Amino acid sequence: MKIEGQAALVTGGASGLGEATARELSRLGAKVAVLDRNAELAEKVASEIGGVACVCDITDTESVNAALDKAAAAHGPARILMNVAGIGSAKRIVGKDGNPAPLEDFVRVVNINLIGGYNMARLFAARCAKLDALDNGEKGVMLFTASVAAFDGQVGQQAYSASKGGLVGMTLPMARDLAQHAIRVCTVAPGLFATPLLMELPEAVQQSLAASIPFPPRLGKPSEFAELACHIVTNGHLNGEVIRLDGALRMAPR
Repeated sequence: MKIEGQAALVTGGASGLGEATARELSRLGAKVAVLDRNAELAEKVASEIGGVACVCDITDTESVNAALDKAAAAHGPARILMNVAGIGSAKRIVGKDGNPAPLEDFVRVVNINLIGGYNMARLFAARCAKLDALDNGEKGVMLFTASVAAFDGQVGQQAYSASKGGLVGMTLPMARDLAQHAIRVCTVAPGLFATPLLMELPEAVQQSLAASIPFPPRLGKPSEFAELACHIVTNGHLNGEVIRLDGALRMAPR
């Protein structure tokens, strides 16, 4: 699909990998809706790229539909969805105090990362399926953001790995399901990237993390994630695929 002129949605678009993706889509000529729970940051990014900001909680159907309506009113119906929103968590299943990890933490992470991603996808797909096909026969493209933790989860990452592993497992059946509607589905599983959260760590910790990556021995750049996300949109034969973007990193147990 040619990106130029298309309406695109980016969840988690106000910061980190989502922001980089929103900016790259805009650079390539897309009309971008920045979906995020942080209204102030969403407005800032949207104003800088000539897009529209939509406050959105991906776990809430009413909130998602309101965001989709606002984006469509500004740019027309979207054909591109970049699901980037998500949260992290690290809790040992049995803590140092001998108590079990709080179930609420596991539920919260899975609810946002996996169920929220599915909720966004189903509501987008239902609208996209009603559109006329483009010249190449497709109607839309959808991307999920997993993590290498889906495959190499570390100590304490049960909730995070389960949520990202769920996105990985959902990719192929969703691509097969939506093939009849000419909507492609792919997932990117990034490794260690220089996101705002990671950049808050001490410099020594950042350098240690970077040194664990075989090549290149540095943290990934959000722009590199964005470039791959946009390539998936333009490469019409990428479908049902999960792509690791990690510099050949395989995470250690801890």
